[in-house]
Amino acid sequence: MATRHDTAAPPVKEGGAAPGRPPAAPTEAELRRRSRLSRRWQRDLRWSPYAFVSPFFLLFLAFGLFPLLYTGWASLHQVEMTAPTDMNWVGLRNYTRIFDDEFFWNAARNTLTIGIISTVPQLLMAMGIAHILNYRLRASTFYRVAMLAPYATSIAAASLVFVLLFGRDYGMINWALDLVGISPVDWQNDKWPSQFAVSSIIIWRWTGYNALIYLAAMQAIPQDLYESAALDGASRWQQFFHVTLPSLRPTILFTVVVSTIGASQVFGEPLLFDPNKGASGGAEHQFQTLGLYLYEQGWVNQHLGRASAIAWTMFLILIVIGIVNYVISRRLRASS
Repeated sequence: MATRHDTAAPPVKEGGAAPGRPPAAPTEAELRRRSRLSRRWQRDLRWSPYAFVSPFFLLFLAFGLFPLLYTGWASLHQVEMTAPTDMNWVGLRNYTRIFDDEFFWNAARNTLTIGIISTVPQLLMAMGIAHILNYRLRASTFYRVAMLAPYATSIAAASLVFVLLFGRDYGMINWALDLVGISPVDWQNDKWPSQFAVSSIIIWRWTGYNALIYLAAMQAIPQDLYESAALDGASRWQQFFHVTLPSLRPTILFTVVVSTIGASQVFGEPLLFDPNKGASGGAEHQFQTLGLYLYEQGWVNQHLGRASAIAWTMFLILIVIGIVNYVISRRLRASS
């Protein structure tokens, strides 16, 4: 009787190839396709980051660099708003005219005084509020959100409310002063009271914003420093002056520079505080800032060339502020 020896067929891998059989060599078309994909992947890896950031640069070129260069060119010409394409070359005459203009220096002095009156109390109050919020408080999240409410409020709405508060005849501020025997103050027409009133709007809007910046910097300070100071017997005030303030020097410098730049560009608050709603900054220009002076020359008097010169002068002032910030920050880093 014959013996049957059945042998099982070798298993076939998925795809039909028998085990041990070498893969088929890619064809020339397949090699070209792989080469094209590889080059495409390399180009994508190299150029896609630039494509992602290109919208910013396109918008900056259209709305940042081009207006900057155009105003620089217009500042060297006599050009009026009624005929913006008719430019007559005058060189640096627009700059010499604004430097000889007493209203320019008045606006520069007002910008400086309003900046000092608004920046110094604002940053001191922000530091105190941040120091309080840095401790464990109930509903701390609510207080932090409330600090941003003035910043989120419209400049127009805030300024109109302050106009009512500082009204001469029916304002709440004069009503409170009358309760303590102080005669009413003409906040909108007297020089120093009007500047204090405009500064109060700026203080109200920006104190909470700076307080949150200080708070974020305080929370980044290592707790070990406070624990070591407490073990050495330092009180909370001593910890604040000897631990918190030295650690916040870069942040304080940043807020001072940003607040200074913002103060040099103050525009909406004095514009809306003026009872005549004009760009003169009061009847006697008592609180006209550089921003208002630029607006008055360009859009009221329609001297676009002179307004461009003022804009470039303000831009150069900001560059000087930036250089001073760079020098001070380098010295602080070297000393630390």
